[in-house]
Amino acid sequence: MRKISAAIDYIETNLDKDLSYEEAARIACCSPYYFQRIFSYISGITLSEYVRRRKMTQAAFELQRTESKVIDIALKYGYSSPTSFNRAFQNVHGITPMLAKNMGCTLSAYPPIKFSIKVTGGEEMSYHIEKKENIRIVGIKTPLTEDLEENMRIVPMFWEQALDNNQISKLSKLSNGKPTGIMGVSVYTNPQDIYYYIAVASDVPIFDDITEFVIPEAMWVVFENDGLFKEDVQSVFHRFLTEFLPFSGYEYAGLPDIEIYPISEGRPTKGHSEVWIAIKKTKES
Repeated sequence: MRKISAAIDYIETNLDKDLSYEEAARIACCSPYYFQRIFSYISGITLSEYVRRRKMTQAAFELQRTESKVIDIALKYGYSSPTSFNRAFQNVHGITPMLAKNMGCTLSAYPPIKFSIKVTGGEEMSYHIEKKENIRIVGIKTPLTEDLEENMRIVPMFWEQALDNNQISKLSKLSNGKPTGIMGVSVYTNPQDIYYYIAVASDVPIFDDITEFVIPEAMWVVFENDGLFKEDVQSVFHRFLTEFLPFSGYEYAGLPDIEIYPISEGRPTKGHSEVWIAIKKTKES
């Protein structure tokens, strides 16, 4: 958590400079892709949305307390186009930058995020730790980007297409390994090689548009859930990062994250699901 906080301090210091997600991720000791995922799960908003809100908060302060022109403030906060600055400003404040110069208008202020560990009341968090050798998955994949907001649009569409094309049903017939179920797997290799798989654990040969990937041997913390799939998965990652990791003696291994859903007909939105997250012992352990 200290590393994430240091990365946020870097972002705050560079809101009006050449802000680099790569540098923030380096400070947090992970890739830009994983840094954005971790930030989103902890804070509840994407990193890019947080940066937008913070820039527009600072821009609003400057519009009211200085005589600077709107275009100058837009350039200061990285917007070369007045149109894009106006759009970003209105999305946060609901009024144009020019109107924001008037004292008495209502604006929105988003303070900097501060990460801290809180005692939340002892709500049970059931898990088990499992060591597994390589997991071979077969399935279909779609490319992702380092832009988490874009990925949040891509992945649901990919699931919808797979369901519409009956690919989920076909994949379920190939499942003959463990873990059992239909998997959603995020695989980051480098900035040009990021994919999301819908797959099953299997040893069958690949064919047609079916592809394969081998998840390396690892130690996994497994969280089981019964409820709404989307809410449960998001909740697990949030609690893993804020409640499990800080006190467990483990750290995030940065391997593919695995979501596992039941094999079933139709389009269920709730039921039994699992989240598998690779971990490793901290150096202090």
